[in-house]
Amino acid sequence: MEIEKLYTRFAEWIVHQAPRVLMGILILLIGMWLIRQLTRWIKRKVDRKNWDPTLEVFLSNLIVLALRILLVLLVIQVMGLQMTLFAALVGAFGVAAGLALSGTLQNFASGVLILMLKPFRVGDQIFTQGQEGRVQSIQLFFTVILTQDYRTVIVPNSKLSNEVIVNMSQAGKRRLDLELKVKYDVDFEHAKHVITETLRDANDLFVNADHVIGIGVLEPDGYRISISVWVEEESYPDARLTVQEKLLKAVKTLN
Repeated sequence: MEIEKLYTRFAEWIVHQAPRVLMGILILLIGMWLIRQLTRWIKRKVDRKNWDPTLEVFLSNLIVLALRILLVLLVIQVMGLQMTLFAALVGAFGVAAGLALSGTLQNFASGVLILMLKPFRVGDQIFTQGQEGRVQSIQLFFTVILTQDYRTVIVPNSKLSNEVIVNMSQAGKRRLDLELKVKYDVDFEHAKHVITETLRDANDLFVNADHVIGIGVLEPDGYRISISVWVEEESYPDARLTVQEKLLKAVKTLN
């Protein structure tokens, strides 16, 4: 008898609840597909209007997250689950998650601040947390940086909003500082003339013709010549190697 009662109740549940469950699953699948299509449509519209890449990625992730939450709530409603119980569970889970994920929520708030204040943007070369690289993307909770040697560094947004960031791209140029050590029997004016001519030959590497050449440090066995020139930020690594190579050939004529 007990088995028959269980079977009867199960059959009644199937008759009454199965359509709702199937409808909920169907809505979930269709909703996920629609969200993907909407995301692609938004991306095409944003690309046509040439929005800031930082804003594009951030808003896209935020919209997708919000739509998925709304979709889950809709599916739960369609399936006929008790929203009162669900709300209580969500509230309890929210308190626990808020305590456990306080750092994550801080990262989200920091991401919003980065988006609003714009201390850096996608494509900028920055130095932070002992890492230097180009910003690839700014996500909801973290920022992705690609270093010169192609290491992907993921930095929490809270670290970027609360600590020092050096943005090398904001000014559009960087100062390239070099030093050459020569002996005291080398005349400085002659060395300065040779270095000036060498820099003039490499003028296409520099933002402008302004450069500074002077005696940096006096040492027991010689003195150091300090050289400062301005180069494009994006070409800084290559310009450094090229200028050093040209100066090495020039220094050989001094001794």
